[in-house]
Amino acid sequence: MKELIIKNSSFEEDVLNSDIPILVDFWAEWCGPCKMLSPVLAEIAEENDAFKIGKVNVDKDPSLAQKYLITNIPCLILFKDGKEVNRMVGLHSKEEVLEFIQK
Repeated sequence: MKELIIKNSSFEEDVLNSDIPILVDFWAEWCGPCKMLSPVLAEIAEENDAFKIGKVNVDKDPSLAQKYLITNIPCLILFKDGKEVNRMVGLHSKEEVLEFIQK
């Protein structure tokens, strides 16, 4: 499954109304750790169909970052049935991200 680019206008449909869990990566172009995490998430997205992975650029959609109280990036939030169920901040390995999703 490919990563989704999520915007404020599509957040409700892509995330809150998703029929399967979705991991949302809050990131920015200028963020070094975000750039390092991106290929890890892309690899996970390609290998898994049990959940989706989406990306929110905090500079382009600051209202979403504010709504979800994003103070540090990268910030991964796992949503299930339209609700936040877990979050993780910072750069993590593929194994750590998969473990986080499966908790």
